[in-house]
Amino acid sequence: MRLRRLGLIMAAEKNFENKIKKYLNDNDCWFVKYFANRMTKSGVPDILANVNGYFVAIEVKASNGHPSELQIWNRNKIRESEGIAIIIYPDQWDLFKDLIQCLFDGNHAEAVGMQFEFDREEEKT
Repeated sequence: MRLRRLGLIMAAEKNFENKIKKYLNDNDCWFVKYFANRMTKSGVPDILANVNGYFVAIEVKASNGHPSELQIWNRNKIRESEGIAIIIYPDQWDLFKDLIQCLFDGNHAEAVGMQFEFDREEEKT
């Protein structure tokens, strides 16, 4: 039962990730899907993107997903390095599109502030 539930979460997360990648691709953003394995660094966000010259890191979660402590730590380190880093859930889709549009409009300062709107209460450190 637990494996089936995990499989459903992973499928929902993959579908949402594909939606994000399609949106980035349709808007001519450069991005790469990061694949974690034993040869790569753990906790790196799922998608690393360049949007109008700005670094954006995106950790994708299904509605009932939860970030690990390492994922939260990496998000915070990216922010400290002046990148934009979010952990996104499906109900934040419109907020995501607004953030990307801010970057296209050259409103970097507004986008930097918007990234904190993605934080869930249980993620705040």
